[in-house]
Amino acid sequence: MTDNTSDTPRMPGLIKRDKGAENVGLGSVPRPAPGPDEALIEVYATGICGTDLHIQDDEFPSIPPVVMGHEVTGRVVEAGTGAESWTGKRVSPETYFYTCDRCAACLAGRRNLCPTRKSIGSHVNGGFATHVVVPQRNLHEVHESVGEHAGALYEPLSCVAQCLCDPAVASPGDSALVVGPGAMGILTAQVLKAQGASVTISGTSGDRRRLDLAASLGMTSVLAAEVEAATPGVGFDVVADASGNERGIDAGLRAIRKGGHYVQVGLTGKPISLDIDLICLKELVVTSGFASTPRSWRRVEQLIAAGEVVLDPLVTDVSPLSAWETSFARTRRADGVKLVLDPRLDG
Repeated sequence: MTDNTSDTPRMPGLIKRDKGAENVGLGSVPRPAPGPDEALIEVYATGICGTDLHIQDDEFPSIPPVVMGHEVTGRVVEAGTGAESWTGKRVSPETYFYTCDRCAACLAGRRNLCPTRKSIGSHVNGGFATHVVVPQRNLHEVHESVGEHAGALYEPLSCVAQCLCDPAVASPGDSALVVGPGAMGILTAQVLKAQGASVTISGTSGDRRRLDLAASLGMTSVLAAEVEAATPGVGFDVVADASGNERGIDAGLRAIRKGGHYVQVGLTGKPISLDIDLICLKELVVTSGFASTPRSWRRVEQLIAAGEVVLDPLVTDVSPLSAWETSFARTRRADGVKLVLDPRLDG
């Protein structure tokens, strides 16, 4: 990926070069060109996701060398045959570069579960670069109300919609607890609120700015130590964990009412220990969601267009691609809600 003998134009990219957290860094890669039914996106912003940290740490599958980044937004600047209608549009793409379209999962509309799927940022070059190529069927136009950097949150919102919608996990009048006030948690809280639930979101003392943001969006925010006091008499009707933290998951399982609905949104990145008997003793409904589907992206478009979910307030910092190390480190210590990299800032 660093061969300079080719006449192909090149671009900077943040590359997972090999196994090992130390083998992530900036490099030069060929600038891609779109083939038939593909579009070339000039990247305006790519969000730093917990999955990117897991990829760096070899806790999530990837095929190096590969340009990382999958929470992408930008403008289509070149299109292959059959995709010309997308030229000039501001978009956010689904992450799957390839799925077989023949397996049971694909035929059921669950491309996220295709055993041979290849995604941008882990298997195919992704969005931590100036440009990225995706199939046109992955493209979704960003609503005019959404800022050019906040469009990077379409992808995480689609993952939340995969967890919470079709069918809706909450009903009007339900009480809901969201554990973890990061980007996924605040998006989860907004979707549950849109479903009619009264939403409480919890975090640690270090999450005060995140909790304040959640409160400004209409949620009740509490510290983790205050969850028990904030729990309704019989427990919450719905609990969604967006922390991926063992203690947070345990607290959520204890705060939910008997017969309630528990949703796992966050990934832990490693095995954890839980009192799983709580699921049986409380007769909980337990669901989850992995990545996204075309259907969940349609839910995103509806939620944004209706103004039921807002994205711009969640973008707390925008940095150049060259500042990736600082931005990754800040993401690891939960300093901010959503940090994005804009390669245009490198000039």
